[in-house]
Amino acid sequence: MKKVVLTGIRKFDIVETDKPSLARPDDVLLKVLCVGVCGSDMHYFSEGKIGDQVVDFPFVIGHEFSARVEAVGMAVKSVKPGDVVAVDPLLSCGKCEQCLKGRENTCLNQRFVGAPGQAEGCLVEYIVMPAENCFVVPKDMNGEDAALIEPLSIGYYASEFLKNVEKRSSIAILGVGPIGLSVLMSMRVKGFESIYCSDKLDYRLAVAKQCGAVWTGNPDREEVLKSMTGAVPQMFDVVFECCGEQEALDQAVDLLKPGGTLLIVGIPDAMRISFDVTKIRRKEISIQNVRRQNRAIIPCVELTSTKKWSPRFMITHRFPYTEVHKAFDMVANYKDGVIKALVGF
Repeated sequence: MKKVVLTGIRKFDIVETDKPSLARPDDVLLKVLCVGVCGSDMHYFSEGKIGDQVVDFPFVIGHEFSARVEAVGMAVKSVKPGDVVAVDPLLSCGKCEQCLKGRENTCLNQRFVGAPGQAEGCLVEYIVMPAENCFVVPKDMNGEDAALIEPLSIGYYASEFLKNVEKRSSIAILGVGPIGLSVLMSMRVKGFESIYCSDKLDYRLAVAKQCGAVWTGNPDREEVLKSMTGAVPQMFDVVFECCGEQEALDQAVDLLKPGGTLLIVGIPDAMRISFDVTKIRRKEISIQNVRRQNRAIIPCVELTSTKKWSPRFMITHRFPYTEVHKAFDMVANYKDGVIKALVGF
């Protein structure tokens, strides 16, 4: 089979290797259909690392994917050959304290597909995953739809932290790439309307407006803080930081009203971030980190299948695996209005 290997900074090779086989009773052999190019993949592609996770080249990256079931282990009942599945890339142990508390996303023994030192990525023709990580999508959803489920689930999971927040609350989303847009769509489907978005790319702001943002602004072209607080003088109840930038974190604290909540969804380049302790103390700001997703894949499949949201607009570019470098270069450099690029096998 073919697999796409990251061999250095911004370098890919396509190599031939053996097709994997079933090893455990709960294994599922998957034929990969589509792989989404994620912002976290960009860190590995452009810098060779995310924080302390450093790539040991050569390595296969990628974790957002859909697949068709090729074969199943003897114990598998939940999927069958021919099924199209969305795949959860997190391999949790199911036995540690965190897993037993229903927090598989913070499993103490977790491995993640496409994470250095953990598990090889999905830029391959075939991959073996546990059955519990494979979620059958209805026949009205195709491989492209299924490949969007993992990033959508991150936004949905982030929105779940606001279960006790009133629908009339004022919400800000800083950064509306695929994850920020997933947060926006999740908030809108749950009935929140007063949502304000900022981003440094105008084409993303236009998409956010189409998705229901009541206001959008570009911090490179205007004083966003002044504009947002002018529009919402009472300040914001909740801010989602979805771009991983220190500037946005500082802005979030300034935007929040006393008692407000900051949810950090973006992945910073830096090993450390900081806050003005006087501001967060005097405002009694709550800061919540969001770690991937937890049990949000099934609701996202249902929302897509029932047409309660329509996320397909996020797919702006499609590439065969033979042109993977073009896909990653486009996303890394924000070319041609790209939101989500898919690599097909």
